[in-house]
This record gives sequence, structure tokens and C-alpha cells, in this order.
Amino acid sequence: MSIHREVVFSVCPIPDDVFRRMQGISFQENPWIAREDLRYLNVGHWGFDGMDHPGELVVHKMIAEEILEIFRELYLHRYPIEKMRLIDVYGGDDNRSMEDNNSSGFNYRLIAGTTRLSKHGLGMAIDINPRYNPYIRPDGTGGVIVEPKGSEPYADRDGRSPYLIKEGDLCLELFREHGYTWGGDWHTVKDYQHFQKNQEGGW
Repeated sequence: MSIHREVVFSVCPIPDDVFRRMQGISFQENPWIAREDLRYLNVGHWGFDGMDHPGELVVHKMIAEEILEIFRELYLHRYPIEKMRLIDVYGGDDNRSMEDNNSSGFNYRLIAGTTRLSKHGLGMAIDINPRYNPYIRPDGTGGVIVEPKGSEPYADRDGRSPYLIKEGDLCLELFREHGYTWGGDWHTVKDYQHFQKNQEGGW
């Protein structure tokens, strides 16, 4: 199967017009990550409507080429991803992005409920189809909190939705092959949408 001639897969330093969209939203001045550390990706994907669409991501330069390779392979296999927009479209609000089932990468933010920088804040993580692959954490009373809002039916990972990331899923297999860890393997919480690359030195 060949890539549709109008679909673009490319990686480049952050263009000026893209950086203007990011400033003060997904990108905040900070001591950890600079514009020069990031890359802008054009990524084709197959939507839930069965049509191919252009998408865009920002990730750390260290993983840009392999992320491009993963998404090119997903495209070739017509793996369904509903939306792939920069999180700046949602004002940098992770909840709004997840509720809209948007797949995204870089966003300078802390891990929810902590003072620690998220892997997304370093451009070292990707979330895929988050509405169908929720973040699940204990509520402190023996129950769980499922995020984003509306994703509660998909906390049951034995469901039949074609958009669930679980064992045997192509997306999971590709990220694992490239050395990424999956939030679905975590123990205290589960983050089924989340893939991250861990680097030497702890970040």
C-alpha cells in the first residue's frame, strides 16, 4: 500500500508561525526546554470517518524522526486516529483536548496533582485517542476517577470498541518496538492513551 500523494510526513524546527501559536500557551519560558529543542511534525492519519487527514504534532528533537516513522506506519495500516491538532487549539487545556479525542504531544505542564514536570512538558510523550483510552486513578474512597469526562464506558478494557489500545494493538506494538513505555502498564494509575520515552539521567 502506498501513501496517498497529498498526505505529508515531515519534520522541521518550529516555524515562526507555529511558534507564535504556541507562545504563552503550550510553550512557556522555562529552564528545561527551549524552542530549539522541539520539532514540528506534519503527520497524515486516518480519521474515524474513513478518510485521510493532515495532522500536526510537536515533540522533542530526540524522538522526532522515530515518531514520524511510527505514524507513517500507522497511516500505511489505516490505523484510526480521530484528530491530531496542536493542543494550542484548546488553549493548552489538556482536559478540553482529551474530551475532543485529540491526539497530541508537547505541552509544557505539570503532572496532574503534582509539582513535577510532565513528559509532555519535555516533548517526550504522546497521547492517542484519549476519549477511548482514558486516564484512571484511585479516588481515595475505593473507587476510581476516569478522565476525560465521557470516557467512563471505556474504562472496561474488555470492550469491543475498535479504538481501544490494548495488547495486540498495532499502535502499542509500534511504540514498544521503539522503546516507549505505555501508561497501560502502570500499576497505581492507568493511562491507556499515553506513551513516553525515558532518557538516561531520569528525564
